[in-house]
Amino acid sequence: MKNIAVFASGSGSDMQSVIDACESGQINGKVVAVIASRPGIFALERAAKHNIPSKVFSVKEYGSPEAKDSAIVEYLKPMGIDLIVLAGYLSIVSKPLLDVYEGRIINIHPSLIPRHCGKGMYGLHVHESVLASGDKVSGCTVHFVDSGTDTGKIIRQVTVPVEEGDTPETLQARVLVQEHKLLPQVVAELCK
Repeated sequence: MKNIAVFASGSGSDMQSVIDACESGQINGKVVAVIASRPGIFALERAAKHNIPSKVFSVKEYGSPEAKDSAIVEYLKPMGIDLIVLAGYLSIVSKPLLDVYEGRIINIHPSLIPRHCGKGMYGLHVHESVLASGDKVSGCTVHFVDSGTDTGKIIRQVTVPVEEGDTPETLQARVLVQEHKLLPQVVAELCK
């Protein structure tokens, strides 16, 4: 059984899909740690509900992304982490984490990379960009994390049609449904 750490910055709905898949046996793994980028997020409540240890690591507290990520590495070290899942994690992963977990960090992004990704492309900004571009199809992508922003090797994508009259919120809601299916499937494959 693989040990999984999930990193989150918001409600943690993608994280919940991974926890549920672990608990149902779909994933041969267990979420053993939740890392949050800020206090007070609902992802921390979800972790507590499932008795998963969680800790907040913010750049404000540590002074730099590298110092923060070094602290995360030290925190995770005794847990024997096999896979890190960025599930709505809005911080960019820096060298200390990449050095230790290269090839074992994945991210879910709410568009079809390489479109509508990179710096500043998160949350509703992604869906606003999709609608402004006139794209007829959007979707979500799970990819490996590297030193760039949304530039790592793509593992799998799922498409979602852009419908007439879509708002960023309606498109986001439909993409999120697919994220909750895709992310556990990829995690299950990586934990085989």
